[in-house]
Amino acid sequence: MCVGPGWATMTLAGAGVAVQADGEKEEFSVSSISRRHFLAGSMAAACALAVNRGAEAAAAGRDGEQLATLLDIRKCVGCEACVMACQETNGHKYPRPEKPYPKMYPSRVKVSDWSDRQDVTDRLTPYNWLFIQHATVTIDGEETELNIPRRCMHCVNPPCVKLCPWGAARQEPNGLSRFDPNICLGGNKCGAVCPWSVPQRQTGVGLYLDLLPSLAGNGVMYKCDRCYDRLAQGELPACIEACPEGVQTIGLRSEIIAEARRIADEIGGYIYGAEENGGTNTIYVSPVPFDQINQGSEYGPGRPHMAPVADQMKQGNRLAAAMIVAPLAGVGAAISRMMRAAQAPEADEAASDPNPDQGRRS
Repeated sequence: MCVGPGWATMTLAGAGVAVQADGEKEEFSVSSISRRHFLAGSMAAACALAVNRGAEAAAAGRDGEQLATLLDIRKCVGCEACVMACQETNGHKYPRPEKPYPKMYPSRVKVSDWSDRQDVTDRLTPYNWLFIQHATVTIDGEETELNIPRRCMHCVNPPCVKLCPWGAARQEPNGLSRFDPNICLGGNKCGAVCPWSVPQRQTGVGLYLDLLPSLAGNGVMYKCDRCYDRLAQGELPACIEACPEGVQTIGLRSEIIAEARRIADEIGGYIYGAEENGGTNTIYVSPVPFDQINQGSEYGPGRPHMAPVADQMKQGNRLAAAMIVAPLAGVGAAISRMMRAAQAPEADEAASDPNPDQGRRS
């Protein structure tokens, strides 16, 4: 098997890489709709749209095999070229919060503000979707430091997608999961159900500011989206393209799993991600057991562990919750799109105003 950047590109072309969300192609004639009245007049249309999009999503999920990424951590030198490439490529997606932030009720809902710490690269944040985790391990009797690129695991059956109550999280047919910042309310349900607590919140951005600034959510959740827009153009994710050591390889999941097993057999190594949480699309190969990596690394907020993870979606309560959430999420997503469309004329008018206000609120 030929494994490398060229192989990855051919695999992508043959795998039917997902295109951008259908919702961005939909058109509405809503010039007469205002934010004040959109909820009263749009519920029926939102429900109908949710049903149609739910059927489309179900059909798309059966098409083709998911893509996965293999990370051979023996090769990583910790140069952070992937981290920098991720930031440069995805910087336009980062939050631009409005300050001061509205006071939240109840008071236990805390502000999560990373806007003044955008240079942090040693953990996951809304402005840093990939970081290098370091683990001190013993190989052949010698103490060695391993470097592990960490980001979203892109689960095969992602709890963050299935349990998002507002429909802000979605899984593309190619297996990547991503959040829509125009729909997300920042409630952190995704972070609570993620076995690795990957999603990170930024206050002061998103739909909650237009709905109930003091009550509805608290911003927007962010994480690696696997460079979905680059994949849609047949390009590699930025972190893979920038890596000088060939640490990562992307391809069809079955082929990536087979290659991971081949390497593990060859070096007497270990695999992480193939079975965790029912299977993920991020597969690590290590020369030492992952419990040793877990013991030798620093983990906590923004720094995921590498411990065994049972299939979260096999839990009966979460399966039931997913069945309840799915139709509600579709309605929520549809309403959100209609609200964004209703705001478009206001944005155009504001852009043409020769004396615009300094902020959105007085």
